[in-house]
Amino acid sequence: MPGKILYRSILSLPLTFLLLACSASDKPEQSWELALKGTYSAALAPSAELAVVGSITHGASLWRISDQERLFDWNHKKDQLTNVTATAFSPKTNFAFTADSQTMVLWDSRSGKAITYWSAPSEVLSVALTPQANYALLGLVDHSAVLYDVKRGGIKRTFYHKNRVRSVDVSADGKLALSGSEDQTAKLWNLQDGTMIHNWQHGDEVRLVTLAPNGEKAFSASKYDKAIIWDTNSGNAIGELPLQSFALQRGKTFTAARFSRDSRKLLTGSADRLVQLWDAQTLKELKRWILPKRDAWKPTSAAVIALAFGGDEHTIYAIASNGFLHKLRN
Repeated sequence: MPGKILYRSILSLPLTFLLLACSASDKPEQSWELALKGTYSAALAPSAELAVVGSITHGASLWRISDQERLFDWNHKKDQLTNVTATAFSPKTNFAFTADSQTMVLWDSRSGKAITYWSAPSEVLSVALTPQANYALLGLVDHSAVLYDVKRGGIKRTFYHKNRVRSVDVSADGKLALSGSEDQTAKLWNLQDGTMIHNWQHGDEVRLVTLAPNGEKAFSASKYDKAIIWDTNSGNAIGELPLQSFALQRGKTFTAARFSRDSRKLLTGSADRLVQLWDAQTLKELKRWILPKRDAWKPTSAAVIALAFGGDEHTIYAIASNGFLHKLRN
């Protein structure tokens, strides 16, 4: 009898742990389908008023979040669907940018009309627009990030790496640029004169970078290494996100990130459908959500590819690679 009682106690432990783990993650408050079979890319406007989605099946489209209305369909050639692999909004949301492997288009997000059309200098992996959308910072496969004049054409400035540039961002005032590369570095640049301010080293390729709106914090994440928030003034690390060692060893990948408008909080999204909210100073995890699968009975997952705080910052929006937009509550 004592042996049987001990056996039952041990057997109940995994179930208890599982229940605790499940209760630690919230689910979305609402979800909407924006793309039938998934997306190549997506971007959310700074306050989540609009979303631009590069769909696998129907090219790009612009959506209004408040009523989930599809406003415009955007393709780079008439009567031909475009595989849009990089998207971005200007800080004031009045412009949007789409890119495929060969071409780039700047759009007026109010009228839906194309403003300019250019051939890409190299394959575009990431993009960020300056405040007036006069320039686009492009992360390229040719081992560089370039400041491209999207209204007149041509490269104004080049920022060099030693491998593909996977992620870029621009501060809200347009003075700073951040680039993350497969050469295992994240670099902070003065966008006005092109000088490098800081060079942050990781132990593996840098997959994701983002800047706080006030430009005083930066975030960089590496696949098998660390995810770090930096002080852009001193160049010192504020700290590392407290990730479990087994997650790093398995190559936990951050796929989206955004600071709050007051720069005090950080949202991150991962390749495993996980959205997390962090205190950007203490690095404490404040909340987490698991986004649902398209089909609960299939093993396929989805990456979080775009994040934004809503108007009150207690509402959060996330777009997953399976084509769904989710509304989360903090």
